Amino acid sequence: MKLLIQLLLLLTAVSSCKKDKTTDATVSNPMSVKAAATYAVVTEQNVNYCQGLRHQTLNSASYSTMDLKLDVYKPANNSKKKPAIVFIHGGGFVGGDKSDVNIVNLANYFAARGWVAFSINYRLLSDRGTVPAAWIQYAQSSVPLVDQAQFIAMYPAHRDAKAAMRWLITNADRYDIDTGYITVGGGSAGAVIATTLGITTTTDFTTELSLSNDPSLATTNLSSNNYTVKTILDFWGSGVGVTSINNVYGYQRFDRTDAPIMIAHGTADSTVAYTNAIELQNIYTSTGAAYKLYTLLNRGHGAWDAVVNGKKLEELSFDFIVEQQKLIVE
Repeated sequence: MKLLIQLLLLLTAVSSCKKDKTTDATVSNPMSVKAAATYAVVTEQNVNYCQGLRHQTLNSASYSTMDLKLDVYKPANNSKKKPAIVFIHGGGFVGGDKSDVNIVNLANYFAARGWVAFSINYRLLSDRGTVPAAWIQYAQSSVPLVDQAQFIAMYPAHRDAKAAMRWLITNADRYDIDTGYITVGGGSAGAVIATTLGITTTTDFTTELSLSNDPSLATTNLSSNNYTVKTILDFWGSGVGVTSINNVYGYQRFDRTDAPIMIAHGTADSTVAYTNAIELQNIYTSTGAAYKLYTLLNRGHGAWDAVVNGKKLEELSFDFIVEQQKLIVE
């Protein structure tokens, strides 16, 4: 994954034409959350958020349809408007699951303080999800052979995460969510996806396929694309998802409207090099979008127990979200 990320960051394409990313949701009233764990957490597991194709071979006419699932962590309170936070597991687009203990811990941490938290699954390399021809052609012409399969797997993973976001918007009333306060976050590959969600347009990683290419798109709430990600939590990830779609389609999605991002990355990370954090920092500095970088000295990949200035990652994340979204802490 390290080689793939470094290659793609060097190949970033620049285009002078860029679409508006989202139509911003209206924030009518200040949102309040709790400083300490206050609410019991009610869990709803294995909720279907859409379907996706699983091909026998890459884009083969022989395929099956699989359900894509997420878990919900709800605070047991009577508030009719709650902020939302979506967590995405890592695993290099090859493995991992929404039940990852670190993701579950984060979901419970935030739900106990008033957020509705979600942990999503998405298709992995072995699922062989549908991939646009242009994405495959780019992989075969510009990505080292050893990384091509992983690069190809990135597309359906991102497509699914976009579908999860549209499901959230469709079901906002069901979970008493105020869609003006949405955070996305994850670790490693999950952080790559989260970063993409907060930077690309709401239709990227969706409209590159048609219903004839992928009939399961009809299950993905395609009309619910009016949302804005307000903050991103990037734990040892990168901007490779954004860079990839820029390169394949000639987009330039990085600009000052990008969601504020908190980056936590170890200097001794041998899986996703620390230079990827610096690359994102430099991009955010150049565009003027808000960011916070926490350098985890001498820490490697997956440093979930990291402490910076006496605070754990979940506490740093809490502070960042509160600051950027101007939440009231009770």
